[in-house]
Amino acid sequence: MHAQSTIGDKDMDFLGIECAWPDQARLGTSRLRPPAARRRWRNLLLIIALSLATTGVWQLGQAGYIQAKAWLAQSLIRDAWSRTLAGEAQVRPWAWADTWPVARLRVPAQDIELHVLAGADGRTIAFGPGHVFGTAAPGEAGNSVIGAHRDTHFAFLQRLADGDALEVQTPGGRLVRYRVVEHSVVDRRENNVMARHDGDTELTLVTCYPFDALRAGGPLRYVVRARAMVDGPAGGGAAHSATARRNLLAL
Repeated sequence: MHAQSTIGDKDMDFLGIECAWPDQARLGTSRLRPPAARRRWRNLLLIIALSLATTGVWQLGQAGYIQAKAWLAQSLIRDAWSRTLAGEAQVRPWAWADTWPVARLRVPAQDIELHVLAGADGRTIAFGPGHVFGTAAPGEAGNSVIGAHRDTHFAFLQRLADGDALEVQTPGGRLVRYRVVEHSVVDRRENNVMARHDGDTELTLVTCYPFDALRAGGPLRYVVRARAMVDGPAGGGAAHSATARRNLLAL
């Protein structure tokens, strides 16, 4: 019996059986193993694919987190609003909050109910629509401006049509009804959307545009303007000027 040969370039044993594998040098480039350049491209494409997949999962997670935070906050804000209607002032929805609910906004046709917070800075509108300081209080005479994110609380603006009804409940429990009269897309530097309209009771809703933009904070804003309806609020009289009545009769 001959001694078991060792694995080498010319011959090798496999379980005691001498293999007739030819010398690799005589075969040239292996057909089972792609060339180095091709392997590098394949590895690069694999890395790119994994990176894109990871980024997609992260973005979906971020979107889900933002949505969850926004709607959970509205639940806490709803409780604070109930206390506001009971007579408390500036009720903070959680201990470290630097804002409080100032109105309740309803869109009956879409079964949407939101609570509007004081202030419209980025930290506030992460939790709900924010009332712009310096504009009329929601439900009061003048132009009340409210802003929110296009992908959470104000996503419904793209489905609003002229003539749709909106409702605002004030801290005193008064319900003021509005009707949508105008949609527009403006530059973010356009200040006319916050202009005071003496004698009119108006509601201006503002969000980023377009709604399907990949990145938020672009140069455009989507603006919906509504005017108080002359049939008055349900559950309390709202002041409506003669100018507002003429405008509504012209609709």
